[in-house]
Amino acid sequence: MPIVVDVDVMLARRKMSVGTLAERVGITPANLAVLKNGRAKAVRFTTLDALCEVLECQPGDLLRWEPGGPEGVDET
Repeated sequence: MPIVVDVDVMLARRKMSVGTLAERVGITPANLAVLKNGRAKAVRFTTLDALCEVLECQPGDLLRWEPGGPEGVDET
C-alpha cells in the first residue's frame, strides 16, 4: 500500500504506549494496531483529528505517500 502510517514514529517521539494512545483517542488497542500496522482501509477524520490532538502533530506527521503499490493490483 503506498500510504504509510507512521504512528509508531510519533509514539516513540512522545514516549507514549499504544494502550495510552488508544485510551486518549477513544479507540480500542486492536483498532489502533490495525491502523499502525498498515492494515486499515480507511481512517475517519475524527480519528485522525484525535490522533493529531493527542500526539500534538499534523496529519502529515502520521501519514505519508510512497509511490508504487503492490504488483498486479488495480488501484482505480
